[in-house]
Amino acid sequence: MSDLIQLQPFDEHNQKLQSNVHPPDWANPEPSGRYNLVVIGAGTAGLVTAAGAAGLGAKVALIERDLLGGDCLNVGCVPSKGIISAARIAASVRDAHEFGVEVPEGWKVDFGKAMERMRRLRADISRHDSAARFRDLGIDVFLGAGRFVGKDSIEVAGTRLKYKRAVIATGARAAELPIPGLKEVGYLTNESVFSLTEFPEHLIVIGGGPIGTEMAQTFARLGAKVTQIEMASHILSREDEDAALVVQKQMEKDGVHFLLNAKTTRLGKRGDGKVVFAEQNGQEIEVVGSEVLLGIGRQPNVEGMGLEEAGVHYDVRGGVQVNDRLQTTNPRVYAAGDVCSQFKFTHAADFMARIVIANTLFMGRAKVSSLVIPWTTYTSPEVAHVGIYPHQAQQQGIAIDSYTQPLSGVDRAILESETDGFVRVHVKQGTDRILGATIVATNAGDLIGELTLAMKNRIGLGKVGSTIHSYPTQAEAIRKLGDLYSRTRLTPFRKRMLQRFLAWTR
Repeated sequence: MSDLIQLQPFDEHNQKLQSNVHPPDWANPEPSGRYNLVVIGAGTAGLVTAAGAAGLGAKVALIERDLLGGDCLNVGCVPSKGIISAARIAASVRDAHEFGVEVPEGWKVDFGKAMERMRRLRADISRHDSAARFRDLGIDVFLGAGRFVGKDSIEVAGTRLKYKRAVIATGARAAELPIPGLKEVGYLTNESVFSLTEFPEHLIVIGGGPIGTEMAQTFARLGAKVTQIEMASHILSREDEDAALVVQKQMEKDGVHFLLNAKTTRLGKRGDGKVVFAEQNGQEIEVVGSEVLLGIGRQPNVEGMGLEEAGVHYDVRGGVQVNDRLQTTNPRVYAAGDVCSQFKFTHAADFMARIVIANTLFMGRAKVSSLVIPWTTYTSPEVAHVGIYPHQAQQQGIAIDSYTQPLSGVDRAILESETDGFVRVHVKQGTDRILGATIVATNAGDLIGELTLAMKNRIGLGKVGSTIHSYPTQAEAIRKLGDLYSRTRLTPFRKRMLQRFLAWTR
């Protein structure tokens, strides 16, 4: 196996995972003739591309040098949500007294069992991404590092594959940041944090983006002391400030200590501890912890594939260069997913793969710019967003009207004691056409789907508001936004005319 992703501890669950997504006894097939499609990388984009193309009758080869399933299955979405769910349960137990439920003193989280549960569930899910399953779909699965050896050929494990079209779907990895002492001291990334077997008593998280923030809150809820260092004035700097501050306030309640407006300058060792030095307001601050998690930066996997041989232009930071139809500078070669996109989400990779299938097999002209892509940070509460932000609208000269419904005005949120949050929608000024939305709520990732659907199909906020929603649900907040919009349509003139009509019909 490659040394890129280590399955530790190598217990029965990780052995099961390996047997599915990188079988030690796997024998690569013997190619016969030219492939309609050769896909390099078996993460979400690669798997969807390969399965979709094969299902349409194409002759497909799929190449993976490490673990099928990519980041999402092995070191991303799946394991992170596995331990986030454990942390949420721990927080519910901690706060149970607020609901009249008395929990005995001295209760604790068994970190080993929580991590074992995650590994067990990940292994169970892995069968969907297994090499055997994709072989049974009629795909030639090759384990090994793929490398372009021309504009129409790829070599893997000593075998040359000829193709009509190829797809680069090699994803991204945690970036290597030039912080002095980082390598010498040792640090965790998303590729190693889920292999922990010993509980980190004090976790220092560098970075306030989604990955760092999710893990900071998770480990705090599991009982660790957590310090999070962020250069901006608040975490989740991409999101609206008031949205980020709702999460930050909850994380402070969970025990996370923040060093904001602080830049990490170097790392060192002190006894068994790891020391992070940061500059804040012109002063040097040092934090001593047991583990350091680097939670910022993603770097596309473009090296070592012979992209130059294929005539594919790329940048080590920006990734593979593609046009709106995901075609590279080699007309035969396309790319999809994290290796070429600013939207580094599993669901974005999925739908980019669908565009690639249409454009490679059917000479389609599907465009990435037509996608409406939501995203969610899985903190408690969650922050979900789709479309435009107000500052982007201002930069682009787009006039908008914004409507906000606080959860404190939604009965179900009140009954659940989840009133710290809101639903906000931006519409084109003077219309009900939805251009963007932000939701801060326990299940914001589920709720954002309704507004994404409305945006994709040009369903206005007025029609959303006139749609009956079950009561009591937190989704009712979305309907209430429709009511807010409808009230703006009742101008003083219309109100006077209505009052006259009502007086006349008495």
